[in-house]
Amino acid sequence: MSSPFLWGVASAAFQVEGALDEDGRAPSIWDVFASRPGAVRGDHSPAVACDHYHRWEQDVELLERLGVNSYRFSLAWPRVLPDGRGVVNKAGLDFYDRLVDALLDRAITPLPTLFHWDLPQVLEEEGGWSTRATAHAFAEYTAAVADRLGDRVGRWITLNEPLVHTTYGHALGVHAPGRTLGVEGVLEVAHHMLLAHGLGAAELRARGLEVLLTNNYSPVDPLGEADTEAAVAYDALHNRLFTEPVLTGAYPDMSAFGVDRMPGVREGDRELIAGSVDGIGINYYNPTLVTAPREGSELPFDFAEITGVPTTAFGWPVVPEGLGRMIDLLRERHGDALPPLYVTENGCSSSDRVRPDGRIADPERIAYLEGHIAAMESARRRGADVRGYFVWTLTDNFEWAEGYHQRFGLVHVDHDTQARVPKDSFAWYRDLLSTRTRPDHA
Repeated sequence: MSSPFLWGVASAAFQVEGALDEDGRAPSIWDVFASRPGAVRGDHSPAVACDHYHRWEQDVELLERLGVNSYRFSLAWPRVLPDGRGVVNKAGLDFYDRLVDALLDRAITPLPTLFHWDLPQVLEEEGGWSTRATAHAFAEYTAAVADRLGDRVGRWITLNEPLVHTTYGHALGVHAPGRTLGVEGVLEVAHHMLLAHGLGAAELRARGLEVLLTNNYSPVDPLGEADTEAAVAYDALHNRLFTEPVLTGAYPDMSAFGVDRMPGVREGDRELIAGSVDGIGINYYNPTLVTAPREGSELPFDFAEITGVPTTAFGWPVVPEGLGRMIDLLRERHGDALPPLYVTENGCSSSDRVRPDGRIADPERIAYLEGHIAAMESARRRGADVRGYFVWTLTDNFEWAEGYHQRFGLVHVDHDTQARVPKDSFAWYRDLLSTRTRPDHA
């Protein structure tokens, strides 16, 4: 009998947990980055976030009310290994042990992510992802977590959106750790993250566990015929750089970025990375429109605005068919080498307001989710092996450099009182799940 389709919601440790200095947790790169004046919009602090570390039982009850059969969350590396490697912090790992048991007690399958951008600051001070040592530290962290939780958790995500962490954190400097490396340095970071995935995957598979890698995907279009080369270059960066190596061991052609070979690659690396996934996670929010670069640009592309469609509160274009198109594109490109797919993030930021009667109407989010779920299910009918769909996110959280200004949650959180109020979209998704999770539903 095949496993049931996974219907869930997703979250990330740094965005919800708070308790940044409790029970032995050490600082992460995001603790340090967010403390810099102006790094986070409004200088919002992640110190409390959604207080999930203390209110996790309440959040698990919300999951049960919602009717999901899976929950994607991440573990905080500096909570488990405060020094990045070495001695395990028992209190930190105990927290995730309790969370896993509570989920399983409610027939909710845990889908943990090992790295969702919160690198221990001590490793950053040793060079961070610019060094191979961090990849080996990740393998040690993976082994420690798998040894504790692997008897109950059979499927793991190694990295979340390594492209975003690489570019936003190490090229543009707008995310932690706030570095602005050149192309060679950025691509070396990318390789070390893929090396970490490969080493972590080996640890997981040695324990009989399944391995996923979650990427942010976006179908790329040129504005006009003259922009085709720019679209090819951006597609190589966004959609191929962290996909082709884990399927085949080969890096895409990055010559448009002025490099002939991937920096940092050593003998045996490609073989370790190749074939290292049992599934691919798709985080999808919108497609991308590109143009040829402006004169003097250091990059081989520039961005154009997608017009004629609604936008989210974040200003992102709403194009549900882009999700189905991306799924089709992955199948077309990779054929039999493509493992099962999971839509591990998909969601909408909207300007939610609590009405005098306490209701939170968010019709834009409902329309967004309805369209994207329809696109995903259409792709499945075309033959795509998609095995899960996860809404981003359960609760309004700390949205990285945007602080608390962007609300993606199905549950409204008052960040002064931590009161949680389900929105209309919560009820809509609950009602959808009541039909989709029936045993007779494919």
